Amino acid sequence: MTLVWASGYNGITDPDAQTYIAAVEAADGQAIEGDVALAINDFVVGCKDDGIWDAIKASCILAGARTLSGALVPLKGAAPTNNNFVAGNYNRETGLVGNATTKYLNSNRAGNADPQDDIHLAAWVTENHTPGNTPTGSAGGMYVGNGGNSTGASSIGRQGGGGTRKNFVRSRNSNADTNIGTNPPTLGLFGMARSLSTSYIVRTGEANYSFNRNSESPPSDNYYVFARNDGSNSPEVICNGRLSFYSIGENLDLALLDNRVSTLMTDIGAAIP
Repeated sequence: MTLVWASGYNGITDPDAQTYIAAVEAADGQAIEGDVALAINDFVVGCKDDGIWDAIKASCILAGARTLSGALVPLKGAAPTNNNFVAGNYNRETGLVGNATTKYLNSNRAGNADPQDDIHLAAWVTENHTPGNTPTGSAGGMYVGNGGNSTGASSIGRQGGGGTRKNFVRSRNSNADTNIGTNPPTLGLFGMARSLSTSYIVRTGEANYSFNRNSESPPSDNYYVFARNDGSNSPEVICNGRLSFYSIGENLDLALLDNRVSTLMTDIGAAIP
């Protein structure tokens, strides 16, 4: 019997989706389910229809693939460098889980690759980072970030010790905003987008929040996922949350991305036996 690879199914209509699915299958060494492939195809087509596809510059769907190697195939941009994740950290439906100490991805996307006032960071959170009980910043966990807490830094994650333990965001600024949404944060899309020099948007819990922060010149160090780059190419504030998607790039409509990733994750979950 001849194996029919999902990338060759008639329903895979988008060439970018077909290329990605074929790469995932090559990394997995086997085909993915046809309905998983269709979910990915629909996501790519939907992002293009919404006008947000081009703004996504570095991204992985950390779900759907049969293996960790397949999950780390980039949807767009450079492949991330894996630091210490193993097969047991990966779940096809819920994504990749960190450990708050050693596991993170280097996205290989430079912090200054996107214009100063044209940026987004986003992650699909299936399990929140759980901060420790000590009143220190190290108890926090970043989902995506670079620049440490220096000029022009950008990051999204959970606040560490010191009380509220709510969402934590920097957007091209050394100052952070933390009083955002619920505590603990609602699962799903958590993202930041900036299109202005004077303010930016955070999305969590299917709601947008606006913050007035002037932008600063961004550092060049790469964004890390499950941590933030401290500005000297070392991970800090490493998280123990679970993520099934991340995206880095230019400004986009976070609500549209939220809707597309939500549908993608629902469809992948329904397609996996």
